[in-house]
Formats: sequence, structure tokens, C-alpha cells
Amino acid sequence: MIDFNNGSVFKLSPASPQDIGPAVAPLLIHGERIIACFKTVRDFVVFTDKRLIAVNVQGITGKKRDFTSLPYSKVQAFSIETAGTFDLDAELEMWFSGLGKVRLEFKGNADIRQLGQMIATYVL
Repeated sequence: MIDFNNGSVFKLSPASPQDIGPAVAPLLIHGERIIACFKTVRDFVVFTDKRLIAVNVQGITGKKRDFTSLPYSKVQAFSIETAGTFDLDAELEMWFSGLGKVRLEFKGNADIRQLGQMIATYVL
């Protein structure tokens, strides 16, 4: 499983669902839709209308992958922090029942407010 508390692991940039979608398509249930995708150099995160799927690409070839599924139904609280003038990264923290805190860092060009609104729609 990914160490979500290590911010240096996840400096996420927006990514195209057409590029990342096929990698998680076999995991999606009937009617589940991809809402947003973000990636690092190798790893990526997919927000659907039901959960967050974090993918940790492992090994030299990248064929081994760890898929972590975090359903919104288990979110107890969440927090967003927007990018500032000197701190250009935005942050999302979510507290999951039975797991604890999940922390993701986004590069400044990510619309963290829209992401927070989307999560609120499915959590509240």
C-alpha cells in the first residue's frame, strides 16, 4: 500500500482520463464513472463517483502495480489547502474509518477547490 502521509511521494499533476482510465477500467463497477485523474512520474490517482483509486507502479518495468481502493462511504472528514504565493502546492487530506489519514499533494495548477466540492458531493 502507498504511504499516503509521505507528501514527497505524491506531487500530483492533472492527467487525462483517456490516458489513465484504461489502467483502472477493470476495477470499476457497473455505472461507476471517472471524475478526475492525477499523476506523478509513474504513480497515479483516480477519483471516481464512488471512490479514490491510488495506483503505485512498482519495479523496473512498471508491470507490477498496487491498486488501493478508498471508498467515499468511509470518509469521516476531509480538508483542502489551496496553493499560496510562496507555497505553490495544494493539499487534500481525508480521514478514512479504519485506515486513518490519507494526504495527497497537488502541484499548483490543480483545481483543489473543485476537487473538494466533488468530494463533498459524494461524502456529505
